[in-house]
Amino acid sequence: MVMADREGVKTASGPDTVLTVIGLADNMLNGLARVPFNHPLTGPGGLLDNIGQAVTRATIRSFLGYSVSLPIEDFRSMEKILDTICGAILPPVVGHFGGVEIETDVIGGQQGIWCREKASVAANDDEHKAHDRTILYLHGGGYFGTTPNMYLMFAAALVRITGCQVFIPDYRMAPEFPFPAAVYDAADAYQGLIDRGITPDKLIVAGDSGGGGLTTSLIVHLHEQNMPKPQAIALFSPEVDLDLAQDSVMDNADKDILPWNIPVTFYLRGVQPNDGRVSVVYSKPQPEWFPPTFVCWGEDEMFRDAIRVFVEELREGGVRLMAMEEPGMFHVFPIVMPWSEAAKRVFQQIAELARTETVELQPESDTSGTGELPAIPHDATVTAASPTIQP
Repeated sequence: MVMADREGVKTASGPDTVLTVIGLADNMLNGLARVPFNHPLTGPGGLLDNIGQAVTRATIRSFLGYSVSLPIEDFRSMEKILDTICGAILPPVVGHFGGVEIETDVIGGQQGIWCREKASVAANDDEHKAHDRTILYLHGGGYFGTTPNMYLMFAAALVRITGCQVFIPDYRMAPEFPFPAAVYDAADAYQGLIDRGITPDKLIVAGDSGGGGLTTSLIVHLHEQNMPKPQAIALFSPEVDLDLAQDSVMDNADKDILPWNIPVTFYLRGVQPNDGRVSVVYSKPQPEWFPPTFVCWGEDEMFRDAIRVFVEELREGGVRLMAMEEPGMFHVFPIVMPWSEAAKRVFQQIAELARTETVELQPESDTSGTGELPAIPHDATVTAASPTIQP
């Protein structure tokens, strides 16, 4: 169920929707036309990586910038069209090329999509994979957009890399359903998985961007409700501080894929952005209730400073941690640039996290003496026996 199909959600007329889609295509073509004038050959990686990064940045930035400028009715209608296209094209693609099967289901009252490795593929796995683990994936979209169907490629990648089965719930989004609707939906899906017999020690909660922020809000909610924490959480460029007051929000605006006017007020709807339920940097995480955490982000993204503060809060609180800051990368780079060398390093660590029986991610110490978090080196590795960053 996309937001456009929910009761009470308004959509645009047919002609308006057509004009909206035409406007999107025109805006994205305009963004691509700018690529040759923005030094596409330079960057942190090889030639193909740099060109791919330039094209991806222009394409996604144009899409997001256009989307947040639309009336919500037009956006919901466009979102439904994109969801329909993804729902028709991506399942056969990931099924044929990725060996992943897609199934719709309702977990804890939440409609969603399962992504699982096909039995024939799993039987031929040469390496040990975490076939007994489940990932509850909370998709991104800034709390207002995207759908599970749009995340099938990335979810399929997680399945292939880890062997885990992945469930993506179609949670409610703002502005029609502001906080805490999404948190309640995520909690219902979490409890629903447990009711299906999946124990918390075999469950990983993951999310990107707004879905990463929602993952941390879910953990806070589980703590408040005295519910068991999952085995671990995995966060990709999480939106962990809705105050958006850090220097990187403006300093990296010209390098990131995010629009400079990141919308959050419609999600908060009167809740203060420094409330620990929506901005985990203010929740004082402790290992007794906050699970071992994997988090990655890009050096050139607007959320960089907030994520650095979050990582430091985890370290000071003693929460087990694996943190990766990739030089020259922007927001959610493993999702929009899965072929890049930076993304491959992230996938390697996710695979290690999933198949580790007892998560022992150790908090790193800041030895720079500056109070700033040092960037994780490119050759940082994790060993199966003790998944701690080794330089």
